[in-house]
Amino acid sequence: MLSATQTRQYLHRLGLPGHPAPSVAGLSALHRAHVEHVPYETLEIQLGRPTTVDPVESADRILRGRGGYCYHLNGAFAALLTTLGYEVTWHVAGLQPDPSTPAGANGNHLALTVRCEGGTWFADVGLADALHEPMPLREGTYRQGPMTFGLRRSAAEPEGWRFDHDPRGSFTGMDFRTGPAGPADFTERHQYLSTSPDSPFAGTALVFRRDAAGVDTLHGCVLSRTDANGRHRSELTTAEAWFAVLGSRFGLSLDDLGPADRDALWHKVHAAHLAWRTSAAQAS
Repeated sequence: MLSATQTRQYLHRLGLPGHPAPSVAGLSALHRAHVEHVPYETLEIQLGRPTTVDPVESADRILRGRGGYCYHLNGAFAALLTTLGYEVTWHVAGLQPDPSTPAGANGNHLALTVRCEGGTWFADVGLADALHEPMPLREGTYRQGPMTFGLRRSAAEPEGWRFDHDPRGSFTGMDFRTGPAGPADFTERHQYLSTSPDSPFAGTALVFRRDAAGVDTLHGCVLSRTDANGRHRSELTTAEAWFAVLGSRFGLSLDDLGPADRDALWHKVHAAHLAWRTSAAQAS
């Protein structure tokens, strides 16, 4: 649960003046506002600054103008929803990055379901370039802006669920178990993902922001926009341009970083980008 002050500040960060009694319409409005105003970002990992999966700590970081990845975003969102009177359940989930990777809920993702107005909804503000608003927890195909998603029973998790991403998405799909989970179920995996040099987040900075028309992505120094007109990419070659885009496109002013941290962040991200370019050139 969040305090009254935290709740008020959180809603302000989302651009919402307040929130009435729980409803499906209210849940959808909160979800849309969250993915539009609070980006998915892995910059703390690039900086080597430790975080936890504690939902209140994650909410406090959001209130300071930052984002996070799935454990932070969904954990904080669940705390906000619970404080507002929604019935929220955490679930152990697993993101499948590509078809060659086994499917299943290995704990590398936290998923949420919400009971509201007699139905159950799949809500996930930590799926990077996926959901703009919640989906009813029932099998079907769902169109959100330029993207089409699928929801079906999981073949990898008995009685679980499978989310199939749009073919243009950054991952293949995600499976989650039906049973409830809590922060302790994700602590070990979070430690690996946020600190191990073998983590998929260690080598490249990632930032995503979803809106009704599409998604903005910053992958290292490559900025892209995916919408109904396709995908358009540009390369950011200077620190000034990179930080400017973080502020203007993703709402990350990074006021919590001093000059030394900003320099270190840029040099690490840019070095990884140059290494990627060299590797791509050699491969071609």
